[in-house]
Amino acid sequence: MRARIPLWTLALGLAAQTAAAATIVELWEQVKAPAPPLLAPATVKAAETGYLLLDIEQANCNPERRPRCVATVPAMAAFLERARAARMPVFYSNVGSGSRQTILPAVAARDEDPIVRAGVNKFIGTQLDAHLKARNIKTVIVCGTAAFGAALHTATGAAQHGYNIVLPVDCVSGSSLYEEQAALWGLINGPGTTRVITATTLDAIRIE
Repeated sequence: MRARIPLWTLALGLAAQTAAAATIVELWEQVKAPAPPLLAPATVKAAETGYLLLDIEQANCNPERRPRCVATVPAMAAFLERARAARMPVFYSNVGSGSRQTILPAVAARDEDPIVRAGVNKFIGTQLDAHLKARNIKTVIVCGTAAFGAALHTATGAAQHGYNIVLPVDCVSGSSLYEEQAALWGLINGPGTTRVITATTLDAIRIE
């Protein structure tokens, strides 16, 4: 004689199938943002750390396209002064038709600072890794725009190339708060970066 399956078991199974069948688009309104990440101070060695300023140029960092990027420039400029005083190497990137001259004056590049030009991952198709290794860099401080463009993908690329990452949350800007939040969450929790990343702020970085 076949055993009867309780109705509640069938109902539970049907509910589970229904939930599993729903796409993230259908469940979009149910998504709740996770708690903010805990930030920590970071100590870096100037001789082994590279300060990456990604796409901080006229075409990308302006009041019309990314006003939040414009707001981050003073903090990046202040840290740049500290970095240069400590002889920390500085590296830049451009997109499209950008050049050394289109980088915003407050964070202007010097003649000796390497600049690469690429899409979202500044390691792809460029000499960035070679530039970093030539200076014996072990850790990169990533500042840039867009949050889910250059910052997200270059930080991920840095982890894949074996670098430690310091991510100051006050210099990773996007065109929306959601973009910044999603990029930050992905970098802190992503399997490719979670073990080598420190989320912090620029003024919480100590240079030795």
